[in-house]
Amino acid sequence: MPGPRSAVWSAIAWDGASSLLAADMHFARMARHAAVLGIPMPDDLPKMVFDALADLEHPDEANDSADQAAFLVRAGVRSSGEVYVEPAVIRTWPDSPLTAISLAAPKWEEPVRGTKHAEWEPYQDARLTAVEHGADIALLFEDDILVDGDRCAPMLLDHDGVAYHPRHSDGALDSVTIEQISPGMERAGIPVRPARLTLGMILRASEMVICGSGMGVRAIGSIDGRAIGNPGGRLFEAASGVWLSRLEVGWNTVDDF
Repeated sequence: MPGPRSAVWSAIAWDGASSLLAADMHFARMARHAAVLGIPMPDDLPKMVFDALADLEHPDEANDSADQAAFLVRAGVRSSGEVYVEPAVIRTWPDSPLTAISLAAPKWEEPVRGTKHAEWEPYQDARLTAVEHGADIALLFEDDILVDGDRCAPMLLDHDGVAYHPRHSDGALDSVTIEQISPGMERAGIPVRPARLTLGMILRASEMVICGSGMGVRAIGSIDGRAIGNPGGRLFEAASGVWLSRLEVGWNTVDDF
């Protein structure tokens, strides 16, 4: 069975034609993670990925929500050097706050931990477990510390007015979506910082959101049946507003590389 070091990849928002959202940031993260995993990165990876878009068929109907992209592509590099690009459908989400359950985060050895590697099945299993338990998403904890979401990066607004997200040093992915929206949130008066997030801190938070290339920004209303702050408040308004602006101006084409 292929191990985690057999590939590095990223899920990138795709307009269904020739543009990818924040492709420069995704390629940069892939390069960082490939170096950790020992996977050689082709020098012309951006061109190879964008060239592949021309031959992709739409996997289904495009997502037409104003706050989401039309599709995703999973772009990756295998340890053999092979580049692959696969289209994916983006599901729609309700406007109401989402429900979450807490699950144990998968554990990988250093330095694989915290990279977008090939053994991603535990995240997919966590997603299915959440659905089976009537929840929208799973939040993944390691030793009572929030590490990640099953398909998203969590972020909470503490009472000190700072938006905190899980630390890469605790095993979290370095989220491209948070990288995109952080500057705009800072300008809106909400500092964005990594932190060690406990369940107690989450339950005391003013508000919590999750964000990702496919889902955009979504408010979280509860975890394990316990309410979290004021869903859809200042944090959600700032994060979703910046995300909407990224959907307007954050796209790359092959000419950007």
